[in-house]
Amino acid sequence: MTGVTVQYLGGPTALIEVAGLRLLTDPTFDPPGDYPIGSRSLTKTIGPVFGPGDIGDVDAVLLSHDQHPDNLDRKGRALLDRVPLTLSTPSAAGRIGGAVRGLSPWEHTDLARPDGGTLRVTAVPARHGPPGCEPMTGEVTGFVLHGQHVPTVYIGGDNAADEHVESVAERFRPVDLALLFAGAARTALMDGAPLTLTSEQAARAARTLGARRVIPLHFEGWAHFSEGRQSLLDAFAAAGLTERVTLLELGAQVVA
Repeated sequence: MTGVTVQYLGGPTALIEVAGLRLLTDPTFDPPGDYPIGSRSLTKTIGPVFGPGDIGDVDAVLLSHDQHPDNLDRKGRALLDRVPLTLSTPSAAGRIGGAVRGLSPWEHTDLARPDGGTLRVTAVPARHGPPGCEPMTGEVTGFVLHGQHVPTVYIGGDNAADEHVESVAERFRPVDLALLFAGAARTALMDGAPLTLTSEQAARAARTLGARRVIPLHFEGWAHFSEGRQSLLDAFAAAGLTERVTLLELGAQVVA
């Protein structure tokens, strides 16, 4: 079985190399500052470690959603025009157009691998906040990468629902690698309810998925995150899962 290389570029953005393909999650490359969203704004506190031109060619973007600037910013949106395929939600495909393909939960598409095989990308359910949040936070998705002789990789996206993690585990457990969007994001939009996984939920998700390794994403770099690195380390230690979690520094990469 081939390995997976993950490079953490900041926020929700990671470069994944698997089965000869290079995949990018939620591209965000704009500098720190305030970014409007409706009548509010989100504040970015950490700049990108690389620019779009520094990462080389990308075979596909895996976009959890397009409606929030901390998951798709201006430079990230421009990058989509240069990528042959972006997989996201059906509503994102309708708004962006171009090479963006919408997948509903449990739909999949197969990417051709250089070795002649395929890497299957399956869209999986996600909910960006507490039950009933969808009219306010919008449609989001996660992904599972899988195929013959390749590791199974779960990318949670901006999901805050334990039950959706459980539904993924029912079909794909155990996973080799889980990229979990954590940070317990909180805004006034949902009266401070977490919009992404808390640290405790992330540790619980690792156990539910039977994940051999976990790399948290999207837990720092924005003012609306309420939990960070130490909270994640503490939660995984309390769950007896310290050896499974890897917290990457900005720009660092690891073979998982």
